[in-house]
Amino acid sequence: MLPVAALTLIADPIDWSPLWISLATSVTATLVTLVLGVAAAAWRERRGGAGVAVVDGIFLLPLVLPPTVVGFFLLLLFGRQGPLGKVLLRLGTSLVFSWPATVIAAAVISFPLMYLTSLAAIEQVDRHYLQAARTLGASEWRVFREVTLPLAWPGVLAGAILSFARALGEFGATLMIAGNIPGRTATIPIAIYFAVEADDIQRAMVWCAVDVAISLMLLGSLYYWTHAQVPGRARWGRR
Repeated sequence: MLPVAALTLIADPIDWSPLWISLATSVTATLVTLVLGVAAAAWRERRGGAGVAVVDGIFLLPLVLPPTVVGFFLLLLFGRQGPLGKVLLRLGTSLVFSWPATVIAAAVISFPLMYLTSLAAIEQVDRHYLQAARTLGASEWRVFREVTLPLAWPGVLAGAILSFARALGEFGATLMIAGNIPGRTATIPIAIYFAVEADDIQRAMVWCAVDVAISLMLLGSLYYWTHAQVPGRARWGRR
């Protein structure tokens, strides 16, 4: 005899669209934060002073604020009465309650992780290599592209993995600005929440299992990657 939960899922098969929406959202948001986070970290590494501390605070704000608060600010910004929302309406479009809104929410929430990790990686690059490249006549852009970025790449990639994992689990800001539209904005965390709201515990458990499996794969990849960069270590431990 099949368990009751299995019979229930067979009778009412799961809509797997939240999985594909979550993956597409997380990949896109990670690419956005990868570019913006590395650029912001490279800019920050060359700056100092009190003004930079304010910029740091703004960059890191999504990390400490509740996601619903971040989502509310995004709604004020991109809503019909918001400054960017009005501009988009004049162009005949709107981002609120659409798939791009899920990407914006995930990118904003995951940006601090990408920024912090990239900044730490860039700051660890030996200054002597950069100075040698400048002495040979390389421009700042070429120094960054051909010296700084390759040396900092392991840390940047680790930040991208963490950002992807954070984007995958984003819930509060996404619900505020994108809502729960099946097949369009309903991500895995939102599917879990509304399954519990509907007292469909079996379906919620399935989505939780999917989310945990993806997260464990990401954490395993991060562990392997960071340990593979340390000289004298084997793939899964010390030599």
